[in-house]
Amino acid sequence: MPSNIEIKAFLPDPSRIKKIAELLGEDKGVTLQEDTFFTSKRGRLKLRRFSATRGELIYYERPDKHGPKQSRYVLCTTSDPDGLRQVLEKALGIEGIVRKKRHLFLVGQTRIHLDEVEELGNFLELEVVLRDGQPSEDGMGIAADLLEKLGVRQEELISGAYIDLIKQRNSGLGVREW
Repeated sequence: MPSNIEIKAFLPDPSRIKKIAELLGEDKGVTLQEDTFFTSKRGRLKLRRFSATRGELIYYERPDKHGPKQSRYVLCTTSDPDGLRQVLEKALGIEGIVRKKRHLFLVGQTRIHLDEVEELGNFLELEVVLRDGQPSEDGMGIAADLLEKLGVRQEELISGAYIDLIKQRNSGLGVREW
């Protein structure tokens, strides 16, 4: 399975991080994404919808911990995300939906995502895409270096996925106020 090293962090000042990302990498633009998470016995299964004719079904396994973590994933593109969603909803059930506006920057083998997540706020996600046979330690080092360059503080790091934060907020268990 392909893998990457991933980090998520809350962004108290997205404009500051955006300026640094612009200096570090190539601006690949903004997309609107809707991620529908389905009930899965292991890992996570989500359908990312970009438009009525473009989407990706993504299965991934990743530990829920702060800081850099390895994620293993498989993805399949679809030209009928709405039809696929109906089938998967009937078969598995929907766990929740995450809607976001994502600004992508490329820095070497790393994708810097500046995400504006509906119901949650602004976040940074780093994905260091590992090459075949590249040790995860390399990706961890690249991620740590980028975090430092971006000025992300340890207390801004989050574990889990956006869907976890939305579920926590909606359950009344409370999450840190962004």
